[in-house]
Amino acid sequence: MTLFEEIALIAGKDLRIEGRSKVALNQIAPFALLVIVLFGFALDADRVALQTFAPGLYWMTVLLASILAVHRSVAVEAGEGAREGLLLSGLRPASVYLGKVVALVAQLLIVAIVLLGGVLIFYSASISDPVLLVTSLLGAVLGVGAAGTLYGALLGSQRARETVLPILLLPVLAPVLIAATRAFGDAMGTTTSDGWQWTQLLYAFAAIYCAFGVLSHGVLMEEN
Repeated sequence: MTLFEEIALIAGKDLRIEGRSKVALNQIAPFALLVIVLFGFALDADRVALQTFAPGLYWMTVLLASILAVHRSVAVEAGEGAREGLLLSGLRPASVYLGKVVALVAQLLIVAIVLLGGVLIFYSASISDPVLLVTSLLGAVLGVGAAGTLYGALLGSQRARETVLPILLLPVLAPVLIAATRAFGDAMGTTTSDGWQWTQLLYAFAAIYCAFGVLSHGVLMEEN
């Protein structure tokens, strides 16, 4: 098989598992929406404050939901010798990594779109530049998926991964949080920063972590 066929095979496997379990829709998305609502209560339903801080609150919630999605992605390979099966399958480690990134990004996009609707409805937020918003959203989700899959492989066999993964992953995702918040602020008209420059940073971050993942995933699979 070609590299792209192997990527599609791995991504399809993970997405079929998630499609049957419906964890993203039944657990992660409702949790994220609840966090959005709680942020609204915490700010005492102040419409001006909610609209001003909507980009930051949105991406904080997306990152929290991403931790759950990464845990789920790791758990798929942790049981019943699935990781060993991948090692013995003859598939390229790079295609395994990229396939899992594609599957994770697809799930995160569903959650991010649901959350965006929640922010627009509950916070009365508006979008002044939809192209910038969509472009930055894709870049940020790709960066989170690339980093999450890499760190998930690093901690795949660790018993304490449920507690260690957030500690390691959240600081790494801080640049994504900052850049995505600034880009969304420009797209929603709440800041005057250059959102396209921040969007370029998001894609650079995603490219760096994809490169690290492609180069190191084979070693991480064997050691974990």
